Amino acid sequence: MRPLFTLVCCLAALLSAQAASAQAIERSAVVAGLCGTAAAGGEAASHLLALAGTTNAEDVSWSLSLTQAVLNRQLKCPAAGPGVVDDGRAPRDAATLAPAPLPPSARTPVLNLRNRGALDLAQAALTLRAGADAGVRRGALGVLTRRAADVPLPVFEQAAAAETDPSLKAEIENTAAIAALNSPDMAKGLDALERLSATRTRRVQTQIAALRDDPAYAGDRTFKAAVDSALTRVEGGIRIGNMLAALYNGLSFASILFMAAIGLSIIFGLMGVINLAQGELIMIGAYVTWLTQEVLRAALPGLVDYYLLVAIVPAFLVTALIGVALEVTILRHLYRRPLMSLLATWAISLFLINAVRLGFGTQNLQFATPFYVAGGVPVIGDFIVTWNRLFAIAFAAVTLGLTWFVVQRTGLGLDIRAVTQNRDMAGCIGIPTRRVDMLAFGLGSGLAGLAGLSLSPIYNVNPQMGANFIIDAFMVVVLGGVGTIGGTLIAALGVGQINVLIEPFWGAVAAKVIVLFLIIGFLQFRPEGLFSAKGRRR
Repeated sequence: MRPLFTLVCCLAALLSAQAASAQAIERSAVVAGLCGTAAAGGEAASHLLALAGTTNAEDVSWSLSLTQAVLNRQLKCPAAGPGVVDDGRAPRDAATLAPAPLPPSARTPVLNLRNRGALDLAQAALTLRAGADAGVRRGALGVLTRRAADVPLPVFEQAAAAETDPSLKAEIENTAAIAALNSPDMAKGLDALERLSATRTRRVQTQIAALRDDPAYAGDRTFKAAVDSALTRVEGGIRIGNMLAALYNGLSFASILFMAAIGLSIIFGLMGVINLAQGELIMIGAYVTWLTQEVLRAALPGLVDYYLLVAIVPAFLVTALIGVALEVTILRHLYRRPLMSLLATWAISLFLINAVRLGFGTQNLQFATPFYVAGGVPVIGDFIVTWNRLFAIAFAAVTLGLTWFVVQRTGLGLDIRAVTQNRDMAGCIGIPTRRVDMLAFGLGSGLAGLAGLSLSPIYNVNPQMGANFIIDAFMVVVLGGVGTIGGTLIAALGVGQINVLIEPFWGAVAAKVIVLFLIIGFLQFRPEGLFSAKGRRR
C-alpha cells in the first residue's frame, strides 16, 4: 500500500507541476506577443480578452494588471529575456510576477490603433470581472455594450454569475442576451430572444428588428416565428411604457402647476388681488433652498444631502414674511383699486428679479443631487420612475394635505373662508378682516416658497424662473375656480396632462396655446370655473 500511495502522490505532483509549467509558458507567450510584432500583439490582446471568461480568478487578476501595464506604457520589453512591469514599485517579471531587474535597453511596446482598441476591450472585460467597485464595473459594461458582438459570451456569463449588485447583474444578463443573438448556435439565439423580449425597450426592439435581415429569418420558420413573437411582445411593452410615461410626466407637471397655483388661489380668492409677483416668490423659495444647501455645506457637510428637507421651514418662512411685508406696506392700500394693485405687484416682481440679479448674478444655481432624488426604477419599456419627479409629486401631495387642513380645520382657515364668502358680514361679527388678509397673503406667499423648493431638483433656478410659471398658475386658478383647493388640484391635473399629451406632436409653445384656447372655450360656458366659492366677494 505504501509504494502505491507514494506513486499516486508523485503523479499528482507531476501533473501539478506540468499544469503550472503550462500556465507559466502560456503567460510568457502572452507577454512575448505583446512585446513582439503588431500581429503577435493583436493575438495576445485577443487571448487576454478570452481570459476574461475563465473561472480562474488568479488568471483574471493577472490579465487585468498586464493589460493596464501595457496601456499605461509600464511594460518594458528587453531585446532578450522576459518582459518586466515597471509601475513605480519594484520591477517584476510580467509573467511570473517575481522580482526582476529592469534591463537598461528595454523598450515600450508600440501599439497601433487596432491593437489599442483590442486592449481597451480586453481591459473593460477584465474590469467587469475583477473591478472592486460596482460603479467601475458598470462603466466597463458600458464599454462592452457598444461592442457586445466582439466579446466572448463566457465573459458575460461569468460576470453575471459573480455579480452581487442586482441592477448591474440584470444589465449584464441583458447585454449577454444581445451578444448571443448573433451566436451561430440556434438554441442560444432563441434563448436570447426569449430573455430579451422580457426587457421591452427601444434598444432591444432595434436589436431584434435587425434580425429580420438575417438569412435565417427567411429560411427557418422556427426562427422567424420566434423573432416575430419577441418583437410583438417588445412593441406591446413599449406602448404600455409610453402610456405610463405620459401619465407620470403629466402628474409630475401637474404637481408643479399645483404648487405654483395653490398660494395664488388663496390670495386671489380672498382679496381679489392679481399677484404678478407670485412667480418671483417661487424664485425666492428656490434661492432660499440654495442658501440652505450652501450653509450646510460650510457648517455641517455631513448633512448637505438633506438640504431639501432642512430648507422647508426657511423657504416657507422667508417668503411668507416677504408676503406679509408687501401686504402691510403696499397692497393693503390698493384693495379697491384693482388696476393699481396689478401694476404694484408687477413693479414688485421687477424689483425682486433685479435684486436677485445684483445679489447672485444671472447664472443658473448649482444644486447637489441628494441620494433620495437621484436615479430611478425602470418599470416597463423605456418608462422609468425617476426619484426627483416622484419627490415633487409626493411633496405636492403633502402640501395639499396640510393646506386643506389649515383651511378646513383651523381657526385661521375658518376666518379665511368667512372673509372669502362675505367680507362685510365677517367684519360685522368681529372677524379682523385686515389681519386675515395679512395672514392669508403670508400663507399664499409661503406656499409659493415651497413651490420653489420642490422645483429646485428638476428645474433651472435663475432670476427669470418665476416668469415661466405665473401664466400657467393663473390659468389653473381661473379654470379650477377662484379660491377652491379642489378646483385648483383638478385644474392642475387636467392642464398638466393635456400639455404632456399635446407637446410631443406640436411642441411646447403650441401646447400652451392650445391649452389656453381650450380654457377660454370652457369659460365661455362656465365662467366661474370648475368649482366656485359660494358667496365669494365680487
